[in-house]
Formats: sequence, C-alpha cells, structure tokens
Amino acid sequence: MVAVQQRIGAVFAIFFLLLSLAAGRTLYLSVVRGATLRKAASAQQLTTETVTARRGVITDRNGVELAVSEPARDISADPYLVQNPLNASQRLAPLLGRPQARILEELTRHTGFVYLARAVPARQAEEALALKIAGIEGKPVMRRVYPRGDLAAQVLGVVGTEGHGLTGIERSRDALLGGHTGERRVVSDAIGQPVSISEPHQVAPGASLTLTLDSNIQQRTEEVLTAVGQKFAPKDATAIVMDPRSGALLAVANWPAPGASVAGAAPPEDRAVNFPYEPGSTFKVITVSGALQENLVTPASTFNVPGQIKIADRTIHDDTEHGEETLTTAQILARSSNVGAIEIGQREGAKLFDQWVRRFGFGKPTGVELPGEESGVVLKLSHYSGSSMGNLPIGQGELVTPLQMASAYAAVANGGVLRQPHIIGAVDGKAAAPPAGHRVISPATAASVRQMLEGVLAPGGTASEVSIPGYQLAGKTGTASKVDPTTHEYSKTAYVASFIGFAPASDPRLLCAVVVDEPQIGSIFGGTVAAPAFGEIMSFALPYMGIGPS
Repeated sequence: MVAVQQRIGAVFAIFFLLLSLAAGRTLYLSVVRGATLRKAASAQQLTTETVTARRGVITDRNGVELAVSEPARDISADPYLVQNPLNASQRLAPLLGRPQARILEELTRHTGFVYLARAVPARQAEEALALKIAGIEGKPVMRRVYPRGDLAAQVLGVVGTEGHGLTGIERSRDALLGGHTGERRVVSDAIGQPVSISEPHQVAPGASLTLTLDSNIQQRTEEVLTAVGQKFAPKDATAIVMDPRSGALLAVANWPAPGASVAGAAPPEDRAVNFPYEPGSTFKVITVSGALQENLVTPASTFNVPGQIKIADRTIHDDTEHGEETLTTAQILARSSNVGAIEIGQREGAKLFDQWVRRFGFGKPTGVELPGEESGVVLKLSHYSGSSMGNLPIGQGELVTPLQMASAYAAVANGGVLRQPHIIGAVDGKAAAPPAGHRVISPATAASVRQMLEGVLAPGGTASEVSIPGYQLAGKTGTASKVDPTTHEYSKTAYVASFIGFAPASDPRLLCAVVVDEPQIGSIFGGTVAAPAFGEIMSFALPYMGIGPS
C-alpha cells in the first residue's frame, strides 16, 4: 500500500513539475518575449503590398495612342539562395532578354539582392517565374510602351526605371500622368492562404492626356526631315506645324530622332524649344512689321538700296552684288535685301526696334507645355553698340528658338494676335482652354505683311521654286551665319538655313517652320534647303486637314 502511494506521489510530482514548467514557459513567452513574438506572428500573417498606379495614356488629337502602360514585373534575385547560378542564368537569359554572362555575373555577386531585369513584359516575367528557381522573385510594376515607336520621341520623352518621366511631356506632366500608388494589406492563415484583403490607401490611376499633335502630320514631317538629313547632312533639323489661329501644335519634329520606345533610353532633346540660334533674314519680318505699325513705311515706300552699307565700323553686303537700285518695302522683303532691311531699321531707330522685338515675345519663353524651353537672348538697349542696328534688323546678334519664331509668324498669319503655343488639348477628356492671346499689330498691318510675304515665293523671290498647285503661299527664307566658338567671329562655313511660312496666304490655316542647322552638302541657303521641305510638308498637311485650294 505504501509503495502504491509513493508511486502516486511521484507521478503527481512529475505532473506538477511539468505543469510548473509549462506555466513558466507561458509566462516567459507572454511577458518577456510577448512583443517580439506578436510582431513575428503579425509579419507572417499580415503583409503590406505597394500597388503601382497605371500611368495615364497619351494620345494624339484623333485618339491615336502614343504612350500607354501595361503590366510588367521587375525580376530580382537573392544570389545566396540560388543553388546553381550557371544553370539558372542559362534558363533565365532568353526569357529576360539579357546576355547570359550578365545574368550569371549578377547571380554570383556577394549580396542579398540584385535586379536581373526591370519592367519585363508580363508574359515573359511569368515564364521566368514559372521556372521556380529558388531566390528569383518578381515585383509587379507598370511598363511604358510607345505604340508608334519613335514617332514624336522628343515631344513624348521617356519614363525611367522608377516610373517617373525624365524628359518631354512625360516629365512636364509627370504628376498628372503618374497618379498615386496605393497600399494593400493581406492577412493570411497558418498555411499562407489569404483570408482578408483590404486597401487602406486606394491606388489612383494617372490622368490621360490628349495632345494637339496629329500623328499623320507628325509622321510626314519626320519623313521630310529625314530626307533633308540625307540630302544635306546637317548637324540637326527641326520642323513645326501649327494652327496659327489657336497656337495648337500639330507637329513638332526633330532629326535625327533618338529612340523613345526603350524605357530608360538617353533623354531626347526637343530642338524646337531648346535650340537658340540667330534667325537671319526670317527676322526681317519683325523689322518690317514694326515699321509698318509705326507708320514709318508702307509696302510701296521706296528706298535707294546700294549693294553694301557701312554701319559704324562694319560693312554689310547683300547676298548678291548689285549697284544702287530703287526697291520698295515689299521688294526688300521678297528679295531679302540686307541693306534695305537695315535702312528700314534705321527709320525705326534703336529704341523702337527694341520695343518691337520684345513685343513679339522674344527674350522670354513662349510658355508651351514642354520642359527645357529656352528664352533666347535679346540684347539690352543699353548694350547696343554703334553697329548693332546693322546686325539686329537682319537677324544677327540675337538668339531665338524655332518655336519663338513660329509664334511670331503666327501673329502675322492670324491677324496680329500673339498667342501662346500649346500642345495639350485635353486632360481626362476635358478640353483645355486655349491660352488667351494679345494683339501686337493691327489686322491691317498683318494683312500687309502677309501680302508682301507672298512675293518671297513669287518669281524673283528667294523661294520662288517652291509652290503647291492651287494654293497661295507666303513665307520668308533665312540664311544666318553662326558664331565660330573658337574665333568668336561669324563663320564662313557654318550656317543655319530656315524657312517659315503659312497658307492659304489670304486666310492662313496652317503654319510651318523648318530650321536646318549647319547643312554640309550642297546648298546652305534657306531658299534651297528649308523652303522645299516646307513645301513638301504643307503639300501633305493642307489637303489632309481639309483645307481646299485658294
């Protein structure tokens, strides 16, 4: 009996000891390590995911998609978990579109995290993850795609690997296009199955943008510039097509065009807004417009124009040698006489001339919705030298951008109102109000200048070989010497050839500016380099836009 009682006591003691140990363990886990364990359990059961916002679509004025976003994944690896890097690199390389050697290099690095490929299209990414290679993961992201390839590359810009715009519209309207990322919380059970999903911060997709560009006019303009590049081998070339009545840009083209269809490509530059150049004879329109508005000249005013003129210490020649001849204001513009334009500028005087330069918007940005726009350089009146009124009236000595020149000519074309050019037509389908303009010259002055500019393309004009059957054209050629960066004097070999014009001349509906920087082969003159390109672009755009013959 005693032995039985001793055994019962021993068993009781053992159970009591085990119970005490369990109680002590429970107390230790709940009090001493409670916070740590609760955090670990939460980490295993609750995960927080960032939800990437879909970037807004960019379309042209007709709804043609120019930039869209599609699901993709960033493929990463923990090299410490990859058991066979050589085999893994061989299997992953063709799916990720990267050299096998580069993948192997990444997988053998001494680190816990590497990117193998960014923004991999969804199908390719799923195939890579389906290999179930330990240590390989894929994070959902959005991939920017340009359905029309390099079309309007400098205008659209590019998006970087972090999903933010780097250049062009992608940069200037990044906040609108990017939207806002969201947050998703997933609660999982013991075996990892989700039992609850909530979104404390909902994702907000980016706004869609409708541009004023017309993809067909843009494509034709780029094709013409490519032909200019092949024929004259310039450093670069730019063309702008605009509706002068509203300031809406229908095409902004650059040659050569860098690729925008590859995410993270080198940021393209838009020469239409960031190429400051001396405009040459296209600037004579500003000189003549101011003199007309001030009633200092009329289209029929006559001038005795010698072949050269001396201003202070400089002698300035016309392009062709001639004796003294009598020319009207209209003939001076049509023949692009440097001497005649200087004589008109002398009637204005430096103070009035400076006022008119600024009134037409030079020396400040136009305000277009494109990043990187330069202001150009307008000489301060107090910095004029004795020879300034020999250079400035003929477009030498001040810097402008192609878009500034196009905007100034648009004011002449639309009856005298200077408007801010714009390229965004609507945001999320809501039309953007065109910027208000302000009058710079009277309708009568604008009509007189338009009529005189018809003479540039008439027999005897500097662009007389350019014509479009059925349409009356108006415009102005320019051939400007560039400053040699070494000697700081005007070069004898480097020029900018340009042409700016509009049609129909009596009621302009389209304006086109072409600027060609340093043509190397054949001609260097605006009348033979840039004017024919204007004619080819307009011969397509006018009937395409439903603008009938004059």
